[in-house]
Amino acid sequence: MPSARLEAWSVAERPGHVRTDVSSGADPFVRLVRCGRQSVHAVSPGFTLIEVLIALAIVAVALGAVLRAIGALASDTDSARARLLALWSADNALSALRISSAWPPVGNSTFACPQGRYRFVCRQAVTALGSPLVRQVSVTVLPSAGSRTVLAEVVTVVQDEARH
Repeated sequence: MPSARLEAWSVAERPGHVRTDVSSGADPFVRLVRCGRQSVHAVSPGFTLIEVLIALAIVAVALGAVLRAIGALASDTDSARARLLALWSADNALSALRISSAWPPVGNSTFACPQGRYRFVCRQAVTALGSPLVRQVSVTVLPSAGSRTVLAEVVTVVQDEARH
């Protein structure tokens, strides 16, 4: 039975190579190990398969977090765009009221106020104030007629130009 004695051989000790001494500064991680008459294999530095898989899992989790953040940013950008366009729709409704110089009747009204690709619905509420010469006008912009989500609301006071 062969002995279980281990001998360290340098890579250069193989046939056709110049011998280098492992103990004299050669790379201690690269050497051939021989167990009696058993087969010879090389021990070399590097990463194991498990280490590589763990590194890939960490990178995958990090990339997933980045993609999720980018998706949230895109959603927030679309929401901000819709709110800005809704504000413009409300401002347009109040500007149309000012330009017409018409005295708005007290009460509520609902009308379409589209802006770009958005089909907003505006709700205008006119209330009488303490003075008969002024009225408060509030325009609320909603994404659709059945929605309760308020995208923008603008309030102003208009003066009765004919009586003033």
